[in-house]
Amino acid sequence: MNEVLRRAMYDANLTELDLSVKLSVDPKTVRNWMRGQLPHPQRRGALKRLLGVDEETIWPELREQATKSRPAELAGIYPRRGAISQETWLSLFDAAKSEIAILTYSALFLAEDPRIVRLLCEKAALGIQIKLALRTPDDRRLTDARAEAETGEAASAQIRRSLLLWRPVLHHERVELRLHDAVLYNSIYRADGHLLVNQHAVGIPPADSPVYHYRQTVESEMFRSYQNSFEAIWRRARSHR
Repeated sequence: MNEVLRRAMYDANLTELDLSVKLSVDPKTVRNWMRGQLPHPQRRGALKRLLGVDEETIWPELREQATKSRPAELAGIYPRRGAISQETWLSLFDAAKSEIAILTYSALFLAEDPRIVRLLCEKAALGIQIKLALRTPDDRRLTDARAEAETGEAASAQIRRSLLLWRPVLHHERVELRLHDAVLYNSIYRADGHLLVNQHAVGIPPADSPVYHYRQTVESEMFRSYQNSFEAIWRRARSHR
């Protein structure tokens, strides 16, 4: 007997017959659910709305299935970049022991945080390699619509402001800044074996777009794909001082 389902039905004052009528199923089907049978996803969603209880609470095996099906290298998902605190970004870069790599349009939201600029300076002083790849601000194809992002400024203005703010970091010989002219489908932020990928979607600012956190493993296929993408753009980008 699925006691969680039975209790949820009792709390909602619904009987087996009530559920069968509301969901247009045979009462025997409801009894099978109560005996442990897993309903079809569409029925589970309807039950969730009727009973006001999350699917994974009623059927814990769904949580186990989701965990097993998720690739080992996918460490986490953020619904939007703005949900990531600056402290999390600081922790990501602070954990780096050999290399930090950033590929985006302006990285202005990072450059405007003095703590992150100071941290990267400290990391560079310790001998950690830092690669910054930003979009060239002089490209005529760089329209406001494409890179409209953090502040509503024109894209080129955001990049120029970011370049000014990154200047303290550029004094270190272990830091290299390159300007690219690639159309990015995502922004990449890496600290050694941890990589955050900020998806880009038309009409949605990067701060409101999802971020996937990948962790390097023995079979890190996705991690390697994004790393190869970074290196391909890095090779074509021109050095900036």
